[in-house]
Amino acid sequence: MTVTAPATATLISVRKTRRRDRPPSRIRQSFGERIAPYVYIAPFFVIFAIFGLFPLVFTFYVALFDWNPIGEQTFVGLANFERLFQDPRFWNAFVNTFGIFLISTIPQLLLALGLAHLLNHATLKWANFFRMALLVPYITSVAATALVFAQIFDRNFGLINWVLNIFGIPDVNFLSSQVGSWIVISSMVMWRWFGYNTLLYLAGLQALPREMYEAASVDGASGWQQFIHLTIPSLRPIIIFTVIMSTIGGLQIFTEPLLVAPESGLTCGGGRQCQTLALFLYEQGFGQFEFGYGSAIGVALFLIVVVVSLINFYLTTRTRKAR
Repeated sequence: MTVTAPATATLISVRKTRRRDRPPSRIRQSFGERIAPYVYIAPFFVIFAIFGLFPLVFTFYVALFDWNPIGEQTFVGLANFERLFQDPRFWNAFVNTFGIFLISTIPQLLLALGLAHLLNHATLKWANFFRMALLVPYITSVAATALVFAQIFDRNFGLINWVLNIFGIPDVNFLSSQVGSWIVISSMVMWRWFGYNTLLYLAGLQALPREMYEAASVDGASGWQQFIHLTIPSLRPIIIFTVIMSTIGGLQIFTEPLLVAPESGLTCGGGRQCQTLALFLYEQGFGQFEFGYGSAIGVALFLIVVVVSLINFYLTTRTRKAR
């Protein structure tokens, strides 16, 4: 008994210690509590499936047919895509889309980045007012913007031609040429979106510590050196985001070219000088009622967006590795 008593007391203390260290058992949840989170997020997925996923899959399906909305639907396989790549109108719209995108996006983002840097460092009265005023172009109606810019670039009474006449340059009919129409549409896109991108850059700049710039100033770095070596690397994720979003939006541009030349309809000029891929898709699908061919154009646009998304993934991965 003198030997087993201490052993029994030790065993009891070990069991008590294990009970204290054991985590509490999970509270049993009812079926309703377990299913509730899925019910909360279900509306988004249901709406996305109806208005996003189904139209996308159905577009791929219709692209394989000679689709008559009120008649027969004949399966043609890849014939619509073969016709697409042999159609000069498609390549003309492709060139117009990327031309407008390049002219509008690059100057827009550079202007937004410079203006955000200026607003972040400059000491201004009513600074918040000027920052919020950047959203005025974004909330302005696209139709009103198109009307104003059509008057600015008007051949006979436009402000741009009036300035050109001061320097002895004759009147220019911008909408009659391909490059001229690109300039008009790109100006509208820049006016509408540069303020939005400026606020994104400004929000990123205000999150940076002031001590970083003060230390750089003490080390003798100029303002330009601080901008190149501190500001741009710190804003790299936001810059990538704005570049990709501007690219996707530029590839889908529709309203501006449609409103800038309303008398031409969906062709955006007699020579299709400013017709984009989105306009060409709408013309073939709802203008000519060739839904199969229009769906093939939509599939081509979708593949372009996929390529841009892959580039976004690559750039994001590269940025994370650089950190």
